[in-house]
Amino acid sequence: MPRSSDFKPSKVVLAYSGGLDTSIILKWLQTEYGAEVVTFTADLGQGEELAPAREKALKLGLKPENIFIDDLREEFVRDYVFPMFRANALYEGQYLLGTSIARPLIAKRQIEIARQVGADAVCHGATGKGNDQVRFELGYYALEPDIHVIAPWREWDFRSREALLAFAEAHQIPISKDKRGEAPFSVDANLLHSSSEGKVLEDPAVAAPEFVHQRTLSPQDAPDRVTEITIEFQHGDPVAIDGEAMSPATLLTKLNRLGHDNGIGRLDLVENRFVGMKSRGVYETPGGTILLAAHRGIESITLDRGAMHLKDELMPKYASLIYNGFWFSPEREMLQAAIDKSQEKVAGTVRVRLYKGNVTVVGRESPHSLYDQELVTFEEGAVAYDHRDAEGFIKLNALRLRVLAKRDRRA
Repeated sequence: MPRSSDFKPSKVVLAYSGGLDTSIILKWLQTEYGAEVVTFTADLGQGEELAPAREKALKLGLKPENIFIDDLREEFVRDYVFPMFRANALYEGQYLLGTSIARPLIAKRQIEIARQVGADAVCHGATGKGNDQVRFELGYYALEPDIHVIAPWREWDFRSREALLAFAEAHQIPISKDKRGEAPFSVDANLLHSSSEGKVLEDPAVAAPEFVHQRTLSPQDAPDRVTEITIEFQHGDPVAIDGEAMSPATLLTKLNRLGHDNGIGRLDLVENRFVGMKSRGVYETPGGTILLAAHRGIESITLDRGAMHLKDELMPKYASLIYNGFWFSPEREMLQAAIDKSQEKVAGTVRVRLYKGNVTVVGRESPHSLYDQELVTFEEGAVAYDHRDAEGFIKLNALRLRVLAKRDRRA
């Protein structure tokens, strides 16, 4: 029985993928709590047909008005992915946070639906060992402090996959043949990335099988020719590719296709989960990898050194906040305000070359460029720089080093 036996929800909004696990959760909510269930399925560009989720929910007894399937692709990229990329965010120096950044949007929409339908509880299908349970629930509570949260993987009595399958069969929940055994690995995907974890990937000493990769060609199999593109930025966000203006989701889709075709964006990572354990994941972020390189390219000529270096110092904290589920926290919003201020003049075009897993910036120009060719040239010219000024600059910076050296020599 559920741990929250003192709480009996009348209506629950379930984050529903249409897969076996969330279908079992749907029926479990009905049988264990006797609650009316409302399902919410977010289209974040995961690349799956979502109509079957509606059909399965109907077969499990839901009313059509209790099934929500929302296309959130543009909102996802515009309001979550792009703001994150303005910060050049990387968790532990490598991970582009593709799963992490999707969770606050799902939580936000789930709470909106709960308010709309008068639900007194929300439910997710995240396991009790992972980060997603934290991300979802921090989002729920930040937006609706008194909402009741049901987390089946922390509550129910199922202790094996066989027990789950037996429950599914007892309640006529369709089970595809490949679900009757142990899945080789689990996958999460959206328009920014795909992540694969578990089973065949659990030993970090063993290379990931090629079939694990969802979004990219192997770099070895990518074409033996260079693809060159130009990306235009305004206020730190990409707005066009090769001169063609695009919406946020359309632009990221195009970058994903280019990244896929050129074997770009693979990452095999052992990371530190917020809940305290290490985990191994295989991530693919083809378009995001191109975007990160291009964004740093345009920043290199439009950001002042102090602003750029401060951004780089703030970035690990910002990335950790997203990874740990604190998107709606005041500290993340404070950092976002500083990051967005830095992007006011981050505009122009970047030319990148894509080749067999590599992204190389080969050109950048901006109407707001701080790069002064006359100032940096090795040729003599009428510029506001006197080489003799460097002597005093160096001596002032060397003063403390000289004092230290004299003291140590006396010792």
